[in-house]
Amino acid sequence: MAPQKGAVNGTQRENSPAGGQEKKEDSPAVDTSYLDAPAGALPPHLARLKNEGNHLFKHGQFGDALEKYTQAIEGCAEAGIDSPEDLCILYSNRAACYLKEGNSTDCIQDCNKALELQPYSLKPLLRRAMAYESLERYRKAYVDYKTVLQLDTGIQAAHDSIHRLTKMLIEQDGPEWRQKLPEIPVVPLSLANSFRNTQTENHSHHLSRRKEAHFTLLKQEGNSLVKKGHFQEALEKYSECLAIKPDECALHTNRAICLLKLNRFEEARQDCDSALQLEPNNKKAFYRRALAFKGLQVPARPLINLFLVILR
Repeated sequence: MAPQKGAVNGTQRENSPAGGQEKKEDSPAVDTSYLDAPAGALPPHLARLKNEGNHLFKHGQFGDALEKYTQAIEGCAEAGIDSPEDLCILYSNRAACYLKEGNSTDCIQDCNKALELQPYSLKPLLRRAMAYESLERYRKAYVDYKTVLQLDTGIQAAHDSIHRLTKMLIEQDGPEWRQKLPEIPVVPLSLANSFRNTQTENHSHHLSRRKEAHFTLLKQEGNSLVKKGHFQEALEKYSECLAIKPDECALHTNRAICLLKLNRFEEARQDCDSALQLEPNNKKAFYRRALAFKGLQVPARPLINLFLVILR
């Protein structure tokens, strides 16, 4: 069977042959591209170890992840790498593995090393607090949670832990429990403000990435619906896309084809007009607008002129 042109953006697709032997597909290759992602100032071989550790951790393989972080830490020492930020992250990540495995003592040691490299780093503080609490060293845990909240007041787990530990310390030490606490360090205001600004930027970046991913998914769904002949549903997907990115020309021409299929010729013409405002020489917009004019029963001469423009 000859290939048929798809409806969206002039892309081509082939229908599956009726009957006959289907080609056996190979198993999809495992994506390992994440291993080669940059990791701070670490050289590629050490960045790869860190990335592999992160991947293993996310999949619950804490012992294997711990081994990768250890190799990366040792590799930094062997290579003479002096990057406090990267080493802080590696120790903090390994501490998270120890914590997951119930090894609170080694977790605390790694958090201490991380905090020596980057004082007031939030994740090592939070992990150390959790490790102290698991060892029933409630005073030290309380101090760390309080320090965490100076950096980020939005960490609900720290608030909950403070509330819980306050009750425990009152039971343990009586009304004078506050006097028995170690001194709570005061986080420098400049550092706290810098951390909050970074958090705001990260949040904004995260929202932007989510919005972009949502847009891409909507567009793909719209394209798929057009190929299946579900033009009303596709139109709705493209309309949602246009609410996110109103200046993307292809969305107007894609939605125009849906409107043409639904005999909504005036709206199709308007979408083509919008596309031509964005890209004055867009041939698809000219062609689909000509189809819209035909549906609106515009006299033949303007249609001929439009086709001549397309053919130039």
